Order: sequence, then C-alpha cells, then structure tokens
Amino acid sequence: MRMDELPDDVETLKRLIIEKDADLLADRLLIEKLKLQIARYKRIQFGRSSEHHDERVAQLELIVEELEAALPPSEQPAPTADVPAKGKPVRKPLPEHLPRITEEHAPACGCPHCGAALRRMGEDVSEHLEYVPDHFKVIRTVRPKMSCPKCSTVVQELAPRRPIPKSIAGASLLAHVAVSKYLDHLPLYRQSEIYARQGIDLDRSTMAGWIGAISNLVEPLVDAIGRYVTAGAKIHADDTPVPVLDPGSGKTKTGRLWVYVRDDRPAASQDPPAAWYRYTKTREGAHPKRHLGQFQGALQADGFSGFNILYESGAIREVGCWAHARRKFYELHEATKSPLAAEALDRIQALYAIEEQIRGRPPDERRAVRHARTVPLLDQLREWLAATLAKVSAKSEIASAINYSLKRWAALTRYCDNGLLEIDNNAAERALRGPVLSRKNFLFAGADSGGERAAAMYTLLETAKLQGLNPEAYLRHVLERIADHPISRINELLPWNLAPNAEQMAA
Repeated sequence: MRMDELPDDVETLKRLIIEKDADLLADRLLIEKLKLQIARYKRIQFGRSSEHHDERVAQLELIVEELEAALPPSEQPAPTADVPAKGKPVRKPLPEHLPRITEEHAPACGCPHCGAALRRMGEDVSEHLEYVPDHFKVIRTVRPKMSCPKCSTVVQELAPRRPIPKSIAGASLLAHVAVSKYLDHLPLYRQSEIYARQGIDLDRSTMAGWIGAISNLVEPLVDAIGRYVTAGAKIHADDTPVPVLDPGSGKTKTGRLWVYVRDDRPAASQDPPAAWYRYTKTREGAHPKRHLGQFQGALQADGFSGFNILYESGAIREVGCWAHARRKFYELHEATKSPLAAEALDRIQALYAIEEQIRGRPPDERRAVRHARTVPLLDQLREWLAATLAKVSAKSEIASAINYSLKRWAALTRYCDNGLLEIDNNAAERALRGPVLSRKNFLFAGADSGGERAAAMYTLLETAKLQGLNPEAYLRHVLERIADHPISRINELLPWNLAPNAEQMAA
C-alpha cells in the first residue's frame, strides 16, 4: 500500500497495523511448521530403489520362507550303503571337496555281558554339515559295531543326538544361519545364494525348516528370560512397527514388535541384563497388559497411550523419558534454529551431565545427588517452560514441544525419587535397533508366525549380547545341548549363567 493510499483516521491505521501483525505471525508460524515438516521428511530413510518386480519377488520369497518355517523339517537321513526304496527322495551327498573330520564313537573294549574282549565287525557312518567362520566342514560320525567272540553280543554306541533329528545341519551351522538372518539382516534366500557361491546347495526351504525347529527348541529359554525380566523392580518398554505380509491377500499389514528390558547396571546392580521381545498383530494396550500381567514396579516408556491401562491399578508406576521430550526441541532447532529450542536443549543437557557423573553408582547415592543438584534444575526448567509458553502462540511448534513436557511432568521427574530409575528409556530403544535395521533392509516377516519366531530369536541373541557373549557361539552352545537338557534345569543354559565360560564357548 502506497503512502497516499493510507487512511487519515488514526483508529483505522491502528486496526491495519494489528491486522498486518496478525498476518505476519500466521505466516511465521506456517513457515516454522513447513520447515519442521521438511526436516522430518529429509530424515526419513526411504526403502530400497529396486524395481517393483524384484521387490515383489523378494516379498514372495519371504512368504514362502515363513510358511515353510512353520512346517516340521522334511529332511531324510543321509543314505549309506543301502539302496534307497523306490520312489523315496534321496538327499544329495555332501560335497567331496569339503574338509572332513572323523569322530569315532566306540564302545568300551570289554563285553558288557561277559567282559570278554570285543572284535570289530563293521561300522555305521553318517555325515552332517558344520560351519566354522569363513568355511564349511563335514563331520563324519563313525560308530563301530563290536561283537563278543565268546557270547556273540553285538555292541555299538548310540548315535549322538543332533539339534534337529535326521538333519544334515550341525549346531554351528544352525547358529550361523539364525544369526545371519536376525542379527546380520540376511533373509534366507540371500543366504542360499551366498552358500551356492561356495559350492554348497542349501535350499531356502530347508533353512526355513531349520529356523522353525530352532525357535521351538529355544522356547523354554525364551519363557525363562520373560519370567526373569518381569520379576525385576524396573522395566524399560518400547515397541516398533514391523511390515508383515498377509498371505492370501498379497498386501502388507503392520504388526508390532515389543521389547521389555531389565538392565539395572547403571545403578551398580549385579543382576544380569536381559531383553524380552514379543510380537503382536496390533498395537492395542491389551498386549502390554498381557505381557506384564505379573509385573509390579516402575515402567520406563514413552508417552504411548496404550500403556495407560497398566497404571490404573497402581501396581505399575509410570516413569517418563527425557530423550523423547528432548527430541521435540531438537527437531525444532534442527529445522528452524529456534533460540528458544536451543535454550531448552541446553537446560536438558545439564540434567544429562549430572546423570553421566553418577552412572554406575548405588541407588541411594544417585538419589541423593539428584535431590541436591537435579531437582533445583528441574524446578527452574519448569518455570522457564511455563513462562515461555505464555509468550508464544498456542499453535506454534515450540508450544507443542513445551506442552509435551509439561503434561508429563510428574512421570518425567519421578526418576529423582528412586536411584534405580533412569533419566530416559534409551535401554529399550537400543534393544530395537537390530529389528529396525532388518525392517529397513527387507520386509520384516512373511506372516505373523514369522514375527513370533523373530521375537523368540531376538530375545535369545540380544540377551546374549547384553552379557558380552558372542551370540553365535552362545546359540551354538545351546543347540549342542538343549535337546538332551532336562527342562527342570533349563536355567543352566541362560546367557548369564554361561557368560563366565564365554572364551571357552567361542573357542
């Protein structure tokens, strides 16, 4: 508007100025919001840029993989000198170029009946495939048949039990396939291609059957870890969406992978850390309520409303996560360089600096330090947040970030009164990094049953990692023993009970 177009009336001029300021404020808020949206989109990592055809083939491979994993292993015993019956499938012999190690299981020298010396009358030979890091090898199991010349008694050692009866796979190979799938994010059809380059014919469907059998074998251990986690005084909880194919519809649906972590090491506890994973088809609050039905204590989690049902009885106390509160201000500052967001970050960083100094100290000492140093900072932060909120637009992004913290203030500050609690829920977020990487690299599962198997395997392997164990060595150790292990002594195979033997297992 030009000078000569301005009205002479003072009241009209005031109204124009007010309207202009309101328009400018609205524009600034819109710009702020758009910048934040752009920053968020830039941070999103989109899926692979493969062609639609290849993507569809990969999805179909995973559907078949999960369906086959639910079936019992279909492998037949390796043929020896006997001619197979007509019409029965014959498994291919293991490649001759692989190195072979012979293990002989011979009975004692004396006849168990009369004590006379035994003489060799033949032997049974079978082979199974093992994987040693970077190469395969074949184990030849030889069981001599011994006869007594005095009383004609025939003696032979029983065949050693394998993790999967009648399978060519030994414990180390099974462990390698499982770890490659769940920790190295390699679906089975890709593993099959990798092994083929080494001259090993391992069909995806065969390995899928192995994965199904492994998950069944380790189920008692997974249940034991779940009982241990929920027996703690504090649990970190989180969940993440996972894409799952819906067999028959050809479409992708969204399941949820939940994790519950018991880790009190920052409070100088000697209790071993553990992570328990559960898969569900939906994100309803009924799922964590069922998972934590026996738990009583503090639950550190984000502000997901589905957890609210857990706090109604009072048996479970809500503890907030400052990492989530901080993230609101961080995203705003990254997008707009807001000085208010920067000040909020500085104030929250001061809280974290205190936690860094008391990490690893006993709960009573942590509580005392927090009361002396953290509580005053929190009081100042709350006053600053309330004062800032009164000065900014209620529709602004900074107001949204402030409201997130103020509405959860009681839960966010509860950690000051209990030295066992943490300032954030990062323990659970770290436990979901592996599954999130798998989700980014390929479709998480081909069916709900695949999600359940993944939850079981993540429970075992991630808990082994928390003990400082090599997860592949640990799983191999378990698979070598679990078939014959008494269920009443299953706790002997838990990762923390084997951690003192970590070097021996790795060897």
